[in-house]
Amino acid sequence: MEFLDIVDENGKPVGETVDRETAHLKGIRHRTAHLWLLREHGGRVQILLQKRAEHKSSYPGCYDISSAGHIPAGVDYVPSALRELSEELGLTANANELIPLGMRTIISDDVFFGKEFHDRQVSKVFVLWKDADESSMTLQKSEVDGVLWIDFEECFDKVINNSFKHCIMLEELQMIKDYLQEMRSL
Repeated sequence: MEFLDIVDENGKPVGETVDRETAHLKGIRHRTAHLWLLREHGGRVQILLQKRAEHKSSYPGCYDISSAGHIPAGVDYVPSALRELSEELGLTANANELIPLGMRTIISDDVFFGKEFHDRQVSKVFVLWKDADESSMTLQKSEVDGVLWIDFEECFDKVINNSFKHCIMLEELQMIKDYLQEMRSL
């Protein structure tokens, strides 16, 4: 059973833990790390999307963040982001390669496989520049059905128009877009 720190609205642990299933059943606030992989390809910025496994307890078969996950009790954002990258995609990186974009609060209520799902996350969002070919990745089959490199602007438009099956939050893509625009202006 996976235990998570219960956190305040800023993502700071309050000194109590909860198991992951209860957190989602009762809507108890917890932390996650979101890591988006970027690369330049053919003069354009591409973003890596992960296709969630069909049997996942939430958002099965949807395109999602490159690598993301819940933060176990007592662990911090960066080690969790690096662990998820390794577990889900078989890729490694150093902590200093992660570029923090900011914090997000996610509140959502849904039903999956007939079971209520109440998500209350405080997420730290990172980007990582990593030109990794799909063939160099070792996907965690229990979590990931596949990956897709896509031009960032195309991804942004597809999310805005909801033209593919995804669970990507536009706010996070906007954080990346702002980062890319700031990078270009330097």
